[in-house]
Amino acid sequence: MRIADDRGGQIGHYLQAFAMLRSTGERVVIDGSCLSACTLVLGMIPRSQLCATNRAVFGFHAAWMPNRDGEPVTSTMGTRALWNIYPASVRRWIVRHGGLSRHMIYLQGRDLGGIVRSCSASRRQYQARSHNRHRARRTYRYIAGNAASDRR
Repeated sequence: MRIADDRGGQIGHYLQAFAMLRSTGERVVIDGSCLSACTLVLGMIPRSQLCATNRAVFGFHAAWMPNRDGEPVTSTMGTRALWNIYPASVRRWIVRHGGLSRHMIYLQGRDLGGIVRSCSASRRQYQARSHNRHRARRTYRYIAGNAASDRR
């Protein structure tokens, strides 16, 4: 699955979607913006299933809900839920960059490389394993045996 230009949404929808995706074992490629609730992918999908291209950008902020007038109000409970799902490496990065607030902070480039593996690196590793597997093949000669249909 490829994620690009995802602006986020309600946390519950993303929790449900990523739980289903995790159960499939499908590889997830982040190839553009993954903002707000989309960032839950970092805690919901195993690292072995996740990679990022050089275009990947994660955007973090505190969770919020609209008040009676429709204005955004920070949700302590929602923010705590996000925080508890993020892996320790993401939480450390967030703390170093001011924490979760109403302002979006962006994780990309070199900082991202320390948290999510590069898709190009994983492709090179796959190709190297594949090459070694083919190189290590042995040639086996088939020796005809007595098949049941050959009996007289």
